[in-house]
Amino acid sequence: MTYCVGVLLDEGMIFASDSRTNAGIDNFAKFCKMTVFERKGERAIVLLSSGNLAGTQAIISVLTQRGEDPDNKASLWKARTMFDMANLVSDAMRDIERRDGPSLEASGISFNASFILGGQIRGEGQRLFRIHAEGNFIEAGGDTPYIQTGETKYGKPLIDRVIVGSTNLADAAKCILVSFDSTMRSSLSVGMPIDLICYERDSLEIRMRRRFAEGDTYFTSLHQSWSEGTRRVFRELPALVW
Repeated sequence: MTYCVGVLLDEGMIFASDSRTNAGIDNFAKFCKMTVFERKGERAIVLLSSGNLAGTQAIISVLTQRGEDPDNKASLWKARTMFDMANLVSDAMRDIERRDGPSLEASGISFNASFILGGQIRGEGQRLFRIHAEGNFIEAGGDTPYIQTGETKYGKPLIDRVIVGSTNLADAAKCILVSFDSTMRSSLSVGMPIDLICYERDSLEIRMRRRFAEGDTYFTSLHQSWSEGTRRVFRELPALVW
């Protein structure tokens, strides 16, 4: 399992992912689930992966190789819009599923790779997509400015209460980090390090990227302040009158 979040805001975008993968309760490992495709001034794209690690790594490798071939029309660097980019990711997913799906099925394993894709290409606004394992996708908008994948249920209530399109990047980043803290407190399938990107709208480059490892001073302070603040607010709630 994993936890990935993408947020679409007036000021820019937030992307965050954990790094835990597991194949059983006693077999944990760490892999970065965040991939950046960037050409400063031209496009800044972030891809967050969820699901079977072998599948997601194969898809990212296919996308990277196609991008390195100047004659390949399926190159991410040639996509004119973010919609075109989402279609290229979907095509790569279907290619890997066609190749590996029958073998996985024979072993009783389903192909379950999925992605959050977001960013901006010069000439259009920033956009955010959730690409399902089947290759189809949905796009975030004004009514729902964020997309999650993986272990979503523990962090969702907080995001619903805090984030709207006009939320500034600093507050949104704090909110997303607290949603990860809440998720890790309730689920062993999500764990640090946490990778975070704040993208400033129309900058067409990634200027703010940070990894929060176990024991990170800021994240520890955020965890303690949130826990203490939650308990304090709870104590201040009006008492039930019978």
